[in-house]
Amino acid sequence: MASRALVIGLDCAPPELVFERWRDELPTIRSLMERGRYGVLRSCDPPITVPAWACMTSSRSPGALGIYGFRNRRDRSYDALGIADSRAVRVPRVWDLLSEKGRPVIVVGVPPSYPVSEVNGVMISCFLTPDTEKSQYTYPSELRNEIEGLVGRYMVDVHDFRTDDKARVLAEIEEMTEKRFRVAEHLLETKPWDLFFMVEMGTDRMHHAFWRFSDPEHRLHEPGNPFEHAMLDYYRALDRKIARLLRFANEETAVLVVSDHGAKRIDGGICVNEWLRREGYLVLKEEPREPGRLTPEMVDWSRTTAWGEGGYYCRLFLNVAGREPQGTIAREDYERTRDELKAKLEALGDNRGRPIGTVAHRPEELYAERNGIPPDLLVYFGDLLWRSIGQVGTGTVHVFENDTGPDDANHAPAGLYLVAGNGVQAGPGEERSLLDIAPTLLTLLSEPVPSDMEGRSIAT
Repeated sequence: MASRALVIGLDCAPPELVFERWRDELPTIRSLMERGRYGVLRSCDPPITVPAWACMTSSRSPGALGIYGFRNRRDRSYDALGIADSRAVRVPRVWDLLSEKGRPVIVVGVPPSYPVSEVNGVMISCFLTPDTEKSQYTYPSELRNEIEGLVGRYMVDVHDFRTDDKARVLAEIEEMTEKRFRVAEHLLETKPWDLFFMVEMGTDRMHHAFWRFSDPEHRLHEPGNPFEHAMLDYYRALDRKIARLLRFANEETAVLVVSDHGAKRIDGGICVNEWLRREGYLVLKEEPREPGRLTPEMVDWSRTTAWGEGGYYCRLFLNVAGREPQGTIAREDYERTRDELKAKLEALGDNRGRPIGTVAHRPEELYAERNGIPPDLLVYFGDLLWRSIGQVGTGTVHVFENDTGPDDANHAPAGLYLVAGNGVQAGPGEERSLLDIAPTLLTLLSEPVPSDMEGRSIAT
């Protein structure tokens, strides 16, 4: 197999761009494809960064982890939402298993990894880090001085990437990526490692900020715009940076390129709480004076049946008697109410009444194990071509502006994998699950795969 594994994670990278449309523009990735196995890596449900990387590196489903999105309910109250940081992952991740065996690891920016944890090696935290100037974002702590001596202020993310100031965002994405890869090269050269695992967030930020400029099918696309080639140029530069990392991969090194999910254009947004109000499921104490975020104190819970969360997808919660503090749905009416909501949401069309193909998933159909507090329905509006808007007071169900700032792309379930190394059969491979990556790494490194991991190795 291999003595070492080098993993490059590209957040949100779609296989149709990397493996198809831009293949000839990316010679480093094309070379890996020619000597490795590659294909679609099916994301988790929901296909969202924080649960997806946690699932990938632990080989556990969102249900097993109890992580159903960026924010999750801590309890059954109406206001207890918490961000799923590294402390929410209560099972070993692949670098934990290797650390226990005394094998050295380098972990850079893999969500969720803030706060950092102790490993047999080094760790730099992810985009969840509040502020690199005030937060401890490295393990060991003294690594911080080494990094800042190399690149100055280290960037875990781009500030306010949902903006019309595209020139500023582009410059910051390029700066962030340059610094991350410079640090990665430095660590590969100076630290011992059997596993190197990094994630670059720049790909995700590029898609959200610049998708419309290069996608002729996007409703806001303008041919000949000044950012028409921004995404491709970024990928070209990324390909050159990957080539530099591969200098540290000898014949005994397995190389993986993976993404947690893909991307697609956004056609519009569904104001789910406005729809719930219109249908009589959500009742407010008074009419909002202007569009704004739904907060618990605005809701008349004694007359409310359901409410929804905004985001790339919708998490819909029911107000169940004996479960929520002021529940209104009798236990015996729960399934009937949920089925009714599911049918109505799936029938909801676009602003002209045309079908859009919405699917509302019951969590028990997605997850064999359901820890924490799952939503009662996970709703993918229009096959994720439509975003969920949580605002109330919009006066409409359909909108074409995002409530958190300009955003060109949504997440897609199809990510990518590319595995190259001794014993790996080259050529296109079948669609695999992101739960398969951790078992693949352990297999390539000749380590046993724990029986409670849910995936299976691509390398066997």
